[in-house]
Amino acid sequence: MDLPTDNDLRCLGEILARAALDRHLTVVTAESCTGGWIAKTLTDLAGSSAWFDCGMVVYSYEAKQALLGVNPHTLETHGAVSRETVVEMVSGALVHSAASLAVAVTGIAGPGGGTPDKPVGTVWIGWKRRGGYPQAAVFHFEGDREAVRRQTVGRALRGLIEHAG
Repeated sequence: MDLPTDNDLRCLGEILARAALDRHLTVVTAESCTGGWIAKTLTDLAGSSAWFDCGMVVYSYEAKQALLGVNPHTLETHGAVSRETVVEMVSGALVHSAASLAVAVTGIAGPGGGTPDKPVGTVWIGWKRRGGYPQAAVFHFEGDREAVRRQTVGRALRGLIEHAG
């Protein structure tokens, strides 16, 4: 397991900032298991108000529905930690913001909450550009709660950089 350091996350944020500014993009985050860590990493950078629109922390089913428009049937059928949910989250983040690039994360950071089908460390990340199609990927991170969340932030930022290109 190769955990990104605080400096690694800052560097990823700086790369994203340059890409967003160069391409006139603004970013929105929709975060469940990371609790706003992606947004914090981005807004720790001076000048982030030029390219960071907003961040939503949506832990409960109700918050996912109210703030992002996630369909209750999706949550009931597939659960919060699923491709279907993260796709609706990332799409809803763009609908409910002025941003042009979105990331959404939902997962099981632990130490509890895992199941045989979705063990601790299972994280879905989705990315989408306004007018484009959502992309989503599942990851199986190892380690404790901090490690799972840190790895999620790093992978979410790398994906934002890729989608900004």
